[in-house]
Amino acid sequence: MTLELILVKGGQLILSLSILVVLHELGHFIPAKLFKTRVEKFYLFFDPWFSLFKIKKGETEYGIGWLPLGGYVKISGMIDESMDKEQMAKPPQSWEFRAKPAWQRLIIMIGGVTVNILLAFFIYAMILWSNGYTYMPVKELPYGIQVDSLGKSIGLQDGDKIVSIDNKEVKEFEKIPVYMILHGSKTIQVDRNGQPVNVTVPDGFIRRVMGIMKGGGSFIAPYMPDTVPYVARHILEDGAGAKAGLKPADRMLAVNGVATPDVKSFLAEMKNQKSKTIDLQVLRGADTVTLHPVLDTTGKLNVLPYTAVTIPYNFFQSIPAGVKMGVDKLNSYVLQLRLLFVSKEVKVTESLGGFGSIAKLFPDQWNWLDFWQLTAFLSIILAFMNILPIPALDGGHVLFLLYEIITGRKPSEKFLEYAQIVGMVILLGLLLFANGLDIWRGIFGK
Repeated sequence: MTLELILVKGGQLILSLSILVVLHELGHFIPAKLFKTRVEKFYLFFDPWFSLFKIKKGETEYGIGWLPLGGYVKISGMIDESMDKEQMAKPPQSWEFRAKPAWQRLIIMIGGVTVNILLAFFIYAMILWSNGYTYMPVKELPYGIQVDSLGKSIGLQDGDKIVSIDNKEVKEFEKIPVYMILHGSKTIQVDRNGQPVNVTVPDGFIRRVMGIMKGGGSFIAPYMPDTVPYVARHILEDGAGAKAGLKPADRMLAVNGVATPDVKSFLAEMKNQKSKTIDLQVLRGADTVTLHPVLDTTGKLNVLPYTAVTIPYNFFQSIPAGVKMGVDKLNSYVLQLRLLFVSKEVKVTESLGGFGSIAKLFPDQWNWLDFWQLTAFLSIILAFMNILPIPALDGGHVLFLLYEIITGRKPSEKFLEYAQIVGMVILLGLLLFANGLDIWRGIFGK
């Protein structure tokens, strides 16, 4: 990985996590202030020994730490990672967290998770409002699917038309591999030359599909016979083709003067055009038009020779649609975690990762749409992980508060102190383990 690529991916990761951390901590900060609870510190990143920047306004010190592993608010009278035993040994003051009613403390503790969930809903809604939702209907692939050697090994063939997975219809082509992984699919029903065929998914197949997807690939793709003309059916917004003026139904005739009468010749010629400005000759109706697309390092026009559907949303429609998308993403993430415990084909050491693995999710070039989509998904992950009932996480504090509300008995401060220590050890161990796996993979390529 080049230095430029590291900076691009790392920059996107740091910006995304900074947004999520600041808003998460605001979710604690705002209700704390509303309930007249003193907040001593509000920090982006951690600041052991020293901080990069700090300023004090009123009773709160705002700052930026040097260790980019998250952030925190230090609320007076609360047993947290600061382990301020000196303050906790003193009698409770009216402005301290421990002096507030349990229901107020509960609202303060769930504030961060609440903000992360609402943020994800908001981002998804705004994406749908501005871009709509685009997908490739399985039924709209005129020539069926193209399969790699893995797909062929289980009996799939080029030209098969997928009807269902485990006898359940999957409408969106892009979701087929992920659906199979999350549900441990056992069969694929296809239409082969007009005849129904049931393809059995053997043990080990899902594991191999996951390996392909880690590299950004898939075992299936829309099939286009080599001998048919390459016709633009769907123009991706902001792609090289769209910027050059390509329109749906344009038929590719030549690239830099080389005739491209069919799919095979067009794709072969485009392979040599990365990072170049090309002369693209197309047939538009009865006219021949020459365009000049400027290609990036991928060399793609971002033009699909098959139909994609874009569902538009106005502002008011985007809100419930954004909530639904957020819920679907959360459900997908929970199913992924479930696989770690129930699937024989998923190994913890291959599925977990630290900051390096997260950074790899971001695109090689700065793309705001991809950035916000990943930020929304990371916001959902942050919310889910934080609400887990583990001491030192928000969920651990919530668990003890619910116990107090239900039983009327407050856990002792000594118990909460020990629980915090145990939780911090668990979290530190997981952090070291996940990032250690990234380092291991970087060194040994595994």
